[in-house]
Amino acid sequence: MAPPKSVRTISQEAFDELVKENIEDLEMDPTEALEDAIQTLTLQDVDLSGIVSSILGSGEENPVIQSLKRLKELDRDWKQEGRDEKDVNEIVEWLDKLNDVCNVDAPGNAAIASKNGAVELVCSLCSKLGSGFNQALVSALNTLASLLHDLQSIEIFRATNGPKLVMNILNNRKENLSILNSGFSVVSAAATGNEVIKEAFMNLKIDELILQCLREFSRGSIPYLYDAVRVLLTSDDNRVVASEVYGYARRFAKIGIVEALVDSLHVWIKAPSLVSATVALKAIAVNDEICRAVADNGGIAAVLQCIDDSGEQGEKIVARTCCSLLSK
Repeated sequence: MAPPKSVRTISQEAFDELVKENIEDLEMDPTEALEDAIQTLTLQDVDLSGIVSSILGSGEENPVIQSLKRLKELDRDWKQEGRDEKDVNEIVEWLDKLNDVCNVDAPGNAAIASKNGAVELVCSLCSKLGSGFNQALVSALNTLASLLHDLQSIEIFRATNGPKLVMNILNNRKENLSILNSGFSVVSAAATGNEVIKEAFMNLKIDELILQCLREFSRGSIPYLYDAVRVLLTSDDNRVVASEVYGYARRFAKIGIVEALVDSLHVWIKAPSLVSATVALKAIAVNDEICRAVADNGGIAAVLQCIDDSGEQGEKIVARTCCSLLSK
């Protein structure tokens, strides 16, 4: 079998220069110049992901590039001592702008951001936002979660020591529920479809942190925690033959997370966390022993009550999720 074809890439600067040459040397109008550049590079098997390829949003006018440019300046000039509120507010403003454009349907915004150093930049900001900058840290974590959209961006996160950074934040800022929730959203985004990241978080004892949070905080107060459990215990990395998530589920059960999740089912039937907690519990129930532990801790009764209540309240999604757990 022939070796796989290597992927050719191009920088934003080189792409912009090609469009410029089409306009100036070949006297094309901007739209035609852009289309010609894209077609030419596509025929040459050049990967254009992460390239700003629109006339209105090219170069410095693109909101992603604008946000990154200013955030890089703020990151470079950061001095934690003497940092005034105005500077921090500006960081929050630009982080939120970047997060917004990466979450909208405009194609490729997250890829553009990642290709231009956004993951490394936001990780750097996260490491500098100590106590007293809670809102800025929440914005940074939310933005980081929106940037982790594919294997390439997640690999940058891993290479930047992202898992350890996020775990340090979660362990040291447990008093703030917003930080915890945003931090677990990063865990979910990074570990989705990536066995290496799952292993990294497990090596950093995220299971113990999850148990601590479930025991210390009120039910449903950290929605993304349940999503993190589901993702960490889902075998969804097609690159590996044998996933380790089965062993992770047994480890979760061994330290008592089953009991804590069963307790999370005792909430109002319309609570947003109920479906997530049910799905998380289903992810852990990978063998007969764990299923018996669910039953022994009142899980069957809790699920049946949820099904009964969901029927009365017309909560079809809750009923369907609970039935799925019950059948397992």
